[in-house]
Amino acid sequence: MANDRDETRSGLALFAAELKAVRSKAGLSRDTLATQINYSASLIGMVESMQRVPQRDFAERCDEAFGTAGTFTRLQQAARATPLPSWFRPYAEIEAMATQLRLFEHSVVPGLLQTEAYARAILAEQPAIQEDELTAMVTARMDRQAVLTRPGGPPLIWAVIDESALTRAVGGAKAMQEQLLSLAHMADQPHVTIQVVPLSTGGHCGLAGAFAIADVDAAGEIAYLDTVTDGYIVESAAVVARIILTFDTLRAEALPRGASKDLIMKRAEEFGPD
Repeated sequence: MANDRDETRSGLALFAAELKAVRSKAGLSRDTLATQINYSASLIGMVESMQRVPQRDFAERCDEAFGTAGTFTRLQQAARATPLPSWFRPYAEIEAMATQLRLFEHSVVPGLLQTEAYARAILAEQPAIQEDELTAMVTARMDRQAVLTRPGGPPLIWAVIDESALTRAVGGAKAMQEQLLSLAHMADQPHVTIQVVPLSTGGHCGLAGAFAIADVDAAGEIAYLDTVTDGYIVESAAVVARIILTFDTLRAEALPRGASKDLIMKRAEEFGPD
């Protein structure tokens, strides 16, 4: 894990540091550079402060503006890869290509549906995490959500969430209410189904751990299992079939779509001002 953290700091941080250094050496303000590369000054500022992962087009335009012969393009490739832990990157690529994603979480909101404040609060709890590492990891998690607005159409998403994830005040009441309202908004999207397993269900087969199932046309169904230290991609048809059965069982235990949204809104109101 220490190596992953070093990579996290070096990838996105290196791009940001190089951009600031080259821009300063050229005597360009963010506004001036923004005019030259046709991106906003605010976006340049977010890249320099590691709040956004640079896109390839952004990097290519920086190379053109500064005459750096591919330097920023190469750094961009590292910046996009390294904020994600090495063990998660293969699944992130699968996730980005999926036609359908089935997600189960028993204690937190699924990463693809998290707000930035909620994600930051979750990731900040990792032991000994550094601020620049945290910023890079939050940025990478937000960047993953590009799949939700993917050109050509987003994947179908079916998320089953234990109600306990709706009651834990991650990041404080304000951040939690914003997260739940965002979740309710996502539930209105035609390609997204969110169901909640109520606490009244008691014990169920999902309490052993979170997981995801990605449908990829070329590769079929692939599962991903979360652990406290890392995660595992599962491609064995027999094992994936068992995970799908677990998901279907949880879906049967969950409230219907409309009732689930009502419960999410009820929990959001509970985190509002007294």
